[in-house]
Amino acid sequence: MAHTFDELVQKRRAADQAHSRVDKLRDSYGPPTQTQWTARQSQTYETALRAWRDLDRDARAAMAEYVRARGQTRQEVEAEVREALGRLGGDDSGRL
Repeated sequence: MAHTFDELVQKRRAADQAHSRVDKLRDSYGPPTQTQWTARQSQTYETALRAWRDLDRDARAAMAEYVRARGQTRQEVEAEVREALGRLGGDDSGRL
């Protein structure tokens, strides 16, 4: 499946937002080894973590396909995606 550059940016943005949610949950709940989480907190965190991992995996796979199809280096495309995320005001535009 061919991916457009806009799709790459959208996939990376979704993965970064999911990662941010995981970080916020961890900050809100406290470290699991130092704070007793409720069953609901554990389930919420695990669901958010799985969502982030799935979105990140999809974004990386799309990146690999895009790079192969375009003949560019991964570093070049990642830099372009970071730049596009920065223009969109992405909080996590440094993550790839």
